Amino acid sequence: MELGISTFVETTPDVNNGVTLSHAERLREVVEEIVLADQVGLDVYGVGEHHRPDFAASSPAVLMAAAVPLTTRIRLTSAVMILSSADPVRVFQDFATLDGISGGRAEIMVGRGSFTESFPLFGYDLKDYEELFDEKLDLLLKLREPGKVSWSGKHRPAITNLEIYPRPEQNPLPVWIASAGTPESAVRAGTLGLPFALAIIGNVNPSDYAMHVRLYKEAAAKAGHDVSKLPIASHSHGYVAETDELAVEAFFPSTHARTNVRAVEKGLPPYHRADYDAARSFDGALYVGDPDTVARKILHLYEHVGITRFLLHVPHGSMPHAQVMQAIRLFGTEVAPRVREGIKRLKA
Repeated sequence: MELGISTFVETTPDVNNGVTLSHAERLREVVEEIVLADQVGLDVYGVGEHHRPDFAASSPAVLMAAAVPLTTRIRLTSAVMILSSADPVRVFQDFATLDGISGGRAEIMVGRGSFTESFPLFGYDLKDYEELFDEKLDLLLKLREPGKVSWSGKHRPAITNLEIYPRPEQNPLPVWIASAGTPESAVRAGTLGLPFALAIIGNVNPSDYAMHVRLYKEAAAKAGHDVSKLPIASHSHGYVAETDELAVEAFFPSTHARTNVRAVEKGLPPYHRADYDAARSFDGALYVGDPDTVARKILHLYEHVGITRFLLHVPHGSMPHAQVMQAIRLFGTEVAPRVREGIKRLKA
């Protein structure tokens, strides 16, 4: 079971004082968070690509590369790259470079993206949303193969008998497919034999995602892949503090503010304290509480859904850096040991 942290490098107003950090300040904070995650024994850190004023993560590979000389073991992944609006050649080159300088610790997690600002920015039409992803994923997977590449498609100029450099240290460079929970994504990832990541967020019961894992494994087995070797990850918002009460009260203000911004953007109903309390319950998708509470929820997800990697997304909306660092510290030093011991007991 791998445990880690993910972020979108939030730069929203601090609900306590109204101050918004500059992108530069927040980027430097994230480097510190990656370093701490490595120091406390976490396995992976993920940065999600966005192109908005309230997130400073337009270039995940560059940001994570800044932490490489300061870390020794933590794996570094996008979470996610919006492949539909990106150039797969450049994505591969960026992460092959990250892989080389990190000594083989890079991964690419790709998805369609629930935020669509990158499409007009890079000149793509949203009507091609599905077709773009399928075509570009096909090219990205071809780029992992050694030797010269020949490829043609509709939305990018063809490549004819060309080699792509640099080559990564890992062969092949890991590519994950991420999904918000559509059956089609589960089947696609399984058929391709790629690691699969689920975004388990919002007003959902995480146990319901067992269906997607089952579809994924069935598709993988049908395609002839060794299901036992395929990792399955989940990503959920959360926060860890010394007590349940401290965690709940610290995480609510920024979560409430951020969720209501998205509610307005998407035309959804407002988010209230009752929604938050329901989501932080044992059957909810918020992993908020003291180390015992968070560990129990992760173990339940492991046992009933079948994940092999869990990413805690913190913060959700801007929070004081010291609070985020303390949550990461507790996640690594208190939650992770409980989860690992709990898995040993389940396997005994």
